[in-house]
Amino acid sequence: MPGNRSNGLLALGGIALAAVLAVLGHLEVNDDLNPWSLTVSDFAVSDRGGVIDTAMAVLAAATVVLLPALRRAGVGRLATALLVAWSAGLLSAAMVPTNEPGLPMDTAAYVHRYASVVAFVALPIAGWLLAPRLGGRAGGWMRGLALTSLVLAGAMVWSAYPGDRLLIGLVERLLILTEVALLTVVAGTLLRRGTGEVAVPRLREHPHLAELAMPARDRELTPVRGA
Repeated sequence: MPGNRSNGLLALGGIALAAVLAVLGHLEVNDDLNPWSLTVSDFAVSDRGGVIDTAMAVLAAATVVLLPALRRAGVGRLATALLVAWSAGLLSAAMVPTNEPGLPMDTAAYVHRYASVVAFVALPIAGWLLAPRLGGRAGGWMRGLALTSLVLAGAMVWSAYPGDRLLIGLVERLLILTEVALLTVVAGTLLRRGTGEVAVPRLREHPHLAELAMPARDRELTPVRGA
C-alpha cells in the first residue's frame, strides 16, 4: 500500500535526521564533558534547546509517523499505546531539562528522568509485541533488539543507583543505538513490504489466505499435493 510505504520512508528520514543532529550536538558541546560518564541529557542541558533536544523531538515525530501504517496493518492497541508512550516520554524529556551535572535534582530533573525511563522501557516491549506481526527476519531482529534493550536498561538502572554511575553514559548510548535500530527495522519493513504482508488474526485461521496476502518474493515454494 503506497500510504504505508510513505510512512516508512518518512520515518526512516526522521530517524536519520535525528541521528545526524545527535552527533552534531555531541560535537558542539564543551570538550570537558565525558560521554562515558555523562548521559545524553547531561550534554543536552549544556546547550538547552539545541540540536540534541531537537533530535529527540524529531525521533518522537518519526515514531508517530509509523502509527497510521501500523494501525492499518492490524497492530494491537497495547503495542500502539506503548509506542505512544515512547514518543510522549521522549518529547517530554526534550522539553523538560534535567539538572546541570553535579547539582541536586529538582522537580524538572525528576520529570525528565521518569519520562526517559518510560520511553526506554516502553519501546522494547512494543518491539517484542510487534515482532510476530512483522515475521521472518524482521521479527527475529525485533526480538533480539528488544531483549538487548531491556538488558541495557537494567544495566543503566544498576549504574544509576548501586553502580555509582559507572560508565552510565556508555550504557545509555548503547541503549539508544539499540532502540533506534529497533525503530529502523519497523520503518524499513513497512517501506519494503508496503504492509500487505503483516498478517491480521483472521488470516491465521486460514493459512491459504495468509499465503496469498504475502508478496510473491516472500512466499516459500511448497510442493503441490498429489504431484
